[in-house]
Amino acid sequence: MSDILVVGSLAYDSISTPSGKVDRTLGGSANYFSLASSLYAKTRVVGVVGEDYADTDMKMLTSRNVDVAGLQKRPGKTFHWAGKYEGDLNEAITLATDLNVFEHFNPELPVAYKDTKYVFLANIHPELQLRVLEQIEKPRLVGSDTMNFWIHSQLPTLKKVLSKVDVLLINEGESKLLSKKSNAIAAAKEILAMGPKAVVVKRGEYGFVLHSKEGYFVLPAFPIADVVDPTGAGDTFAGAFFGSLAKADVAFDLHALKQACIHGCLLASFTVEKFGVEALKNLTWADVEARATAYDRVITP
Repeated sequence: MSDILVVGSLAYDSISTPSGKVDRTLGGSANYFSLASSLYAKTRVVGVVGEDYADTDMKMLTSRNVDVAGLQKRPGKTFHWAGKYEGDLNEAITLATDLNVFEHFNPELPVAYKDTKYVFLANIHPELQLRVLEQIEKPRLVGSDTMNFWIHSQLPTLKKVLSKVDVLLINEGESKLLSKKSNAIAAAKEILAMGPKAVVVKRGEYGFVLHSKEGYFVLPAFPIADVVDPTGAGDTFAGAFFGSLAKADVAFDLHALKQACIHGCLLASFTVEKFGVEALKNLTWADVEARATAYDRVITP
C-alpha cells in the first residue's frame, strides 16, 4: 500500500437541486477525493483554506486518515461556489464563484510529500498542476482532471500537463470539448493521443469509458433511484480510482485499472445520495463491500 497525494480545492458550497437546498456545505475537489481515497490508503492533501474553515471540518479529515500537513491557512475566506441543478441533474448551473484565498493559491509541497508515489492533480489552473509536478520525485502514477474553463483559456498549457500525466479523468462534456469529438469513445481515443497512457471519461449516471493502449472498458453507473446532489461525484470517482490502485500498489495493469474504475463507480454512487460530502463522512469499508456485491449483481450476466 502506498500513500496518495491530491492537490486541489477545499471549499464551502451552496447548492440547490430538485431535492432541496443547502448553504455552505463542505465541498471542493480535494475534500471529495480525499474522503474517498482515504478508505483505501493514507491520503495527503495540498490546498488552501481561509480563517472561516471550521476546526470540526479539519478534524473530520484527520479522523478519516487524511494528512493535512500540506494545507495552508490564509487570512480571508475559503473558496465558495454556489450552483444549482435542474432537470436530469447532469450539468451544474453556476450562480457564483468566490475564489477568496484560492485566488492566490501556490501549491508548496512539504518535504515529506515529495516522494509520494500516487499523485492526483485535481481541477486547478494547469500552471499550478505543472508546478506540483516539478516538486514530485519519481511518482509511480500521476493523474489529472480539468474543466471547460481551462480548455478554452489555457489549452497550450493544459496540453503540456497531458503530456506529463499517466491518466486523465474527465467528464464527458469536457472530453468532447477537448477532443472536438462527438462521443465518449472517439473522445477518449483522441485524448489518448495527447499523451496520457489511459483516459477515463466519467459519464454520470451512464458510468464511464476507460481507454488505454490495451483497449476499452465500459460499464454503467450503480443505479441510484433518488439522486440528491451530483456535486463532487467525479472527484469521488477519482479518489476511489486512485485509492484502489494505491491499495493494490499497482499502476498500469489493465485488470487493476478496470477494478479502479469499478471502485470509482461504487464510491460516486454514495456521494450523489446526499448533499456535499455528507455521504462520505461516515462511510465504512463494510458499506463499500456491500455495494460492491450489489453492483456485481448489476453488471454480471
